[in-house]
Amino acid sequence: MHKGFLKTGAVLGALSVLLGAFAAHGLKQHISDYAVDIFETAVKYQFYHAFALLAAGVLFKEFPNKLMQWAGIFFIAGTVLFCASLYALTFVKAAVLPGYDWIGIITPFGGICFIAGWLLLALAISRK
Repeated sequence: MHKGFLKTGAVLGALSVLLGAFAAHGLKQHISDYAVDIFETAVKYQFYHAFALLAAGVLFKEFPNKLMQWAGIFFIAGTVLFCASLYALTFVKAAVLPGYDWIGIITPFGGICFIAGWLLLALAISRK
C-alpha cells in the first residue's frame, strides 16, 4: 500500500465533505447560482479523485510500479490545478473582481492531469 496516497485521499475526501456542506449551508445564500455551480463542480471532482487516490494507494500493493506512483501524483496535481482553480474562480465571481477570470485558464490543465492519472492507472494495472 502507498501510505501517502491513502492519507492524502482520506484528507481530500474529508475536505470534500466539509466544502460540500459549506456550499449547501453557507454559500448558497451569499453568491450567484453560477458561482455555486462552479464551487460544486470543484467539490464533486475533488471527491471523485479522493477515491481515485485511495484506489491507487490500495492497488499499489498489488501493482508496485512507477506508473501507479505517477497515477497518484497526477490525481493530486489534478485536484490542485482543477479544483483549486475553480474554488478561486468562485471567490472571484463572489467578490466581483473584474480582470481575474484568467484563473479559469488553469482548470483544463487539472483536467488533463485527471485524465493522465486514469490512463496511468490502467497502464499500471496492465503491466504487472
